[in-house]
Amino acid sequence: MSDGTKAMTALAPSRSTDRSLTVLALASLACALVLPHFANAYVTEVATNVLLYVTLCLGLNIVVGYAGLLDLGYAAFFAVGAYTAGILTTEFGFNFWLTIPVAMIVACIAGIIIGAPTLRLRSDYLAIVTLGFGEIVRIVARNLDITGGASGLVGIERPEIFGLKLVQVQHFYYLFLVLALITIFVCVSVERSRMGRAWLYVRHDEDAAAGIGINRVSAKLQAYMMGAVIASVAGCLYAAKMTAISPESFTFSQSLLILLGVVLGGMGRIPGVVLGAVLIALLPEALRGAGTYRPLVTAVALLAIMLFRPSGLWPDKRV
Repeated sequence: MSDGTKAMTALAPSRSTDRSLTVLALASLACALVLPHFANAYVTEVATNVLLYVTLCLGLNIVVGYAGLLDLGYAAFFAVGAYTAGILTTEFGFNFWLTIPVAMIVACIAGIIIGAPTLRLRSDYLAIVTLGFGEIVRIVARNLDITGGASGLVGIERPEIFGLKLVQVQHFYYLFLVLALITIFVCVSVERSRMGRAWLYVRHDEDAAAGIGINRVSAKLQAYMMGAVIASVAGCLYAAKMTAISPESFTFSQSLLILLGVVLGGMGRIPGVVLGAVLIALLPEALRGAGTYRPLVTAVALLAIMLFRPSGLWPDKRV
């Protein structure tokens, strides 16, 4: 067998897999587009929550799955976006859409402030720092007057698009669907870029990455900032949807749940992370019949999955 034939044989499974993924993605998109027309308000609300978690898990996957950074305070950037949008619209009369770029800038600044001095740390030390950052943001939001204190911020204006005020659950479903699709596009583009390859090297061996000329701290900071931006945009849309936000929506348990979605699906692999996000959003709803035992049954189900699939349900095969 010639070298060319061997190469074609090696590429065949990959191309077949790509075609299967494309078909699956198109079928999923078609179902997502028509879902609100056939589902009731409850199902549409749950689906909107699924799309929110898909966005957040993909954002955290850039930090954890691509760059290999253990972040236990990711909900802090989600809170930064939500409170930026809420404060600017309620206190200063900003148009909602103008708050999104402001929230992105604020999230970048927060990412630099916390990331620049700490991303030289590794493993457990970095996890502790990010955990502390998440709690600091929540406590600050709980004690400032401008954020509404412990009661939270209420009266956030609903946004408008071409004169249509977004008030129905179907409106926000499509808004979060667009956000999830944009996030997937960004993740795919970055994964195939030079930056994505740098993150892959840093994730697997920082010392070897430094040896081939990659600035480890810079690469980590870029991943941290990009993940922060995605979370902040999701926070803006969440604030607009809820019209009221509370510090208790951005706790450590929220960060842990988002991280669980990334690990459960398969760190570093976009379809796996999407699957993990869908599961963590749907499992509590599917187990409503368990009553007070629902958290326990959910935890046991997730633990069983992790025991039998420790690398995730759809892991990244790259070495």
